[in-house]
Amino acid sequence: MLLAGPDGDIHWDRLPHTAIYRGHAEDVLTPSSNAGATMHAYGVKAPHEAFGTDSSGRPPLAPSGHRRSILQEARVRGIATGLVNSGHANEPGTAVFAVSAASRDDSEEIVAGLVASGVDVMLAGGEVDFLPEGMTGRHGQPGRRRDGRNLVAEAEAAGYRVVFTRDELAALPDDAGKVLGIFAAHHTFNDRPEQDLEKAGFAPYDPAAPTVAEMTAAALRFLGGRQFLLIVEEEGTDNFSNCNNAVGMLEALRRADEGLGVAFSFVEKHPDTLLLSCADSDAGMPDVVGLRGADYEEKMLRTGRDINGAPIDGAEFTAEGGVAKPFVSAPDRAGRTHEFVVIWGSVLDAGGGIAARAAGLNAGEVRGSFDNTRVYDLLYRTLFGGAPGES
Repeated sequence: MLLAGPDGDIHWDRLPHTAIYRGHAEDVLTPSSNAGATMHAYGVKAPHEAFGTDSSGRPPLAPSGHRRSILQEARVRGIATGLVNSGHANEPGTAVFAVSAASRDDSEEIVAGLVASGVDVMLAGGEVDFLPEGMTGRHGQPGRRRDGRNLVAEAEAAGYRVVFTRDELAALPDDAGKVLGIFAAHHTFNDRPEQDLEKAGFAPYDPAAPTVAEMTAAALRFLGGRQFLLIVEEEGTDNFSNCNNAVGMLEALRRADEGLGVAFSFVEKHPDTLLLSCADSDAGMPDVVGLRGADYEEKMLRTGRDINGAPIDGAEFTAEGGVAKPFVSAPDRAGRTHEFVVIWGSVLDAGGGIAARAAGLNAGEVRGSFDNTRVYDLLYRTLFGGAPGES
């Protein structure tokens, strides 16, 4: 609505195959991000607290018969791999594919595991967990590793070319080899409510950091020309929704769609590639209320609350936190624009109404209902040419 209008299409709409995503975990209907990633990576149901683990604390037994994620299986078979995240490197949506940990809070262990994993391309934030306490990083904040390790130095010793800025990333040649990009002290975005960002003078995203589209394009440059598995996450869509920041969420969605555009263009040039888009949950349960000039809408805009008390967000805000100005859609097919606000159902992750979409090789398997464990199966078939246990 915001970018293309209610009748228009964004890159996500161009993905031709669609299914309703089923996201439940082993022990709960709405999973954590880490459990969702575990089910994507291993192809089996996992408990809510899982970070690449099963209920016993070990890596899950995947349908392949091995306790390896799909990315680890790819590495064993000599396939190039990459992880891209606009958030901290330890974010589970990508990190779980390479690392198992007792808890998602074990950030030092997770980041060390990433460096040791041998993944060819890793682009994200999180510099503070690459450096020891007392050592100030390129992004101006001191490291917080209590074990004294300098993972930047360890990565360089292991053959990674380490970069910290958009310009340094862009300057790398296509044949750069192993690349580690660390583009922020924590996330490349500021996941706080709009009012907090306004008071602090922060934008939703760090303008100096590369976007997820730029990181995706770079990863494809480094991985292209060979078979590869690339996992990409625009973490801001989740984090901004969890703090009910509609401006940040919509900017994160715009960036995610820009990244999808990069990936889809690659698939158009290389149709033997699969592009799969899905999500483990519906963070914050955002929805749209179109404004039509009704009497109750004035009170909604003044108080920042719907009639039932649900919070609403617009494009700008008063100092008290109420909505000052609605969002305005791009024109519809008749040339009309429409005002709307975003209404929030929660600050938590929720289930239901999530779509998986795909393009390219084997994308036709994304249809009907698509369980989260089928992500592994589809990637396995595409990478290795058969079902787990057959190839």
